[in-house]
Amino acid sequence: MSVGGSREVQYSTRYIIAFSAAVCIVCALFVAGSAVLLRDRQERNVVLDRQKNVLDVAGVIKPGEFLTPAEIESRFAASVRPKLINLATGDINTTLDATTFNQREAARDPATSRAVPPNPSKVFRVPDQALIYEVVNDGGDLNAVILPIQGYGLWSTLYGYLALDPDMNTIRGITFYEQGETAGLGGEVENPRWKAKWPGRKVFDSQGRIKIAVKKGPAGTPEKDPYQVDGISGATITSRGVTNMLHFWMGKEAFGPFIEKEKEKEAMPPVAKS
Repeated sequence: MSVGGSREVQYSTRYIIAFSAAVCIVCALFVAGSAVLLRDRQERNVVLDRQKNVLDVAGVIKPGEFLTPAEIESRFAASVRPKLINLATGDINTTLDATTFNQREAARDPATSRAVPPNPSKVFRVPDQALIYEVVNDGGDLNAVILPIQGYGLWSTLYGYLALDPDMNTIRGITFYEQGETAGLGGEVENPRWKAKWPGRKVFDSQGRIKIAVKKGPAGTPEKDPYQVDGISGATITSRGVTNMLHFWMGKEAFGPFIEKEKEKEAMPPVAKS
């Protein structure tokens, strides 16, 4: 082979290697940039979904009403106040930022959570601080309190929200935003018709005992059967799981201390507005 031919081969080899490296770098930068943009979009969608569920369970979004992402953010900012609650004491924590708090991460970290006794809901740890939402009306008065709930059903852990009236006893609504139960059976916890059976039910009886339960079979109206809700046909274990999680999160290991303090405030004479 001639010297010129050898140089052409060397040049071609160097060119191919350099070109391939350049393509790899460009592709890597493109993938990295896309991942960042996608992650940001996913995080925003998670926040929007959470805000929509809070507005929905509080009745701020009416059945069948469609809101754009901008409208969800606007309505949430106008009517919802996120707050952190110390579960052990029931006191409001003002030292941490409720808007950036990640309750699941806090519950997993031994430094920011505590183990709880064995319970039917299979909740093993609770965060020291829990994120709740106060919903206010146009005049700024408390309209509802939204509490996060979770517990095990048949196949999965269900995550949702329970909305209470200011009396901290009357149920405004319930919703589940994440679950892996059987479609058409336990998955019916997301069915609007089943969720519509909850408003007006009571969590506690006159003695302060947690009485709310999903029963097997149909229940009466909230006026006639205030502590029971229709069971989901073919989903006895999931129905029992909903009962279990409500009894846990309304109890002393979770929101019990906070609920008691809120009831005391509700019983106090209102402060006159200047």
